[in-house]
Amino acid sequence: MPDLNDEPSFCSDEAPLSALLAHGADVAAHFHDHGQLRYAARGALVTATQVGTWVAPASRIMWVPPFAVHSSTAYGETDIRVLSLPVTLTGQLPAEPSVFVASALLREAYLALMNEGEPLKSPRARLLVDVVLAELARAAQEPLRLPEPSDRRLKAVTDLLHTDPASPATLAELGHRTGTSERTLSRLFGSELSMSFHQWRTLLRTQRALIELSEGTSVTDTAIRLGWANPSSFIDAFTELVGQTPGRYRSSARSSRGSHG
Repeated sequence: MPDLNDEPSFCSDEAPLSALLAHGADVAAHFHDHGQLRYAARGALVTATQVGTWVAPASRIMWVPPFAVHSSTAYGETDIRVLSLPVTLTGQLPAEPSVFVASALLREAYLALMNEGEPLKSPRARLLVDVVLAELARAAQEPLRLPEPSDRRLKAVTDLLHTDPASPATLAELGHRTGTSERTLSRLFGSELSMSFHQWRTLLRTQRALIELSEGTSVTDTAIRLGWANPSSFIDAFTELVGQTPGRYRSSARSSRGSHG
């Protein structure tokens, strides 16, 4: 993931964007004076800000508010469609980045806007934008925001886990690798992120599981790839955080992709 501490660039381009990103492709930290919607027709986009990380797998729509500094990384070959919204149209959208479940109507209206390239001020485009905004207003939000630290000692540990979520390393082992005591790191997880090391790593793994399941990976293989001791413990953790079993999430994601394809 690109470093958000690097000087962010200002992006003024408001034109709709369709791009194919290779697995692991990074978009450096930047911001814009308009809002931005991002839809991955294939693959997944992970977006990071100073306060958290959000995952938008296929069939989800990501919202990035005006002036929010953010960077992104693609997981899998990612077909991304980006639509800019002027500030005047963003009043009903959240003040922080969010990921929404895309209904069939939302998806089709969004893709019509992207594919036909009409100026947003045209009557037909404004009608489609109204449909997109109305559907976003009633869409369910993905509940998973992964908080990110500002303390460099804690960030050294979370960076290692972002690189390898399946790592079985204990907090003491990670502290030894980064030069900070387990006691200090444990205190920082609580004071900076309001959760324990175990809770943070579980949330990170669950975010990555959304990507694996959306790509059709089986529940068992997802559990193994992401470091759970067994599928049952993965199912329990995922269900508690997401509100549905990984099997049901996988089926609904594949159904959404199938209806789009």
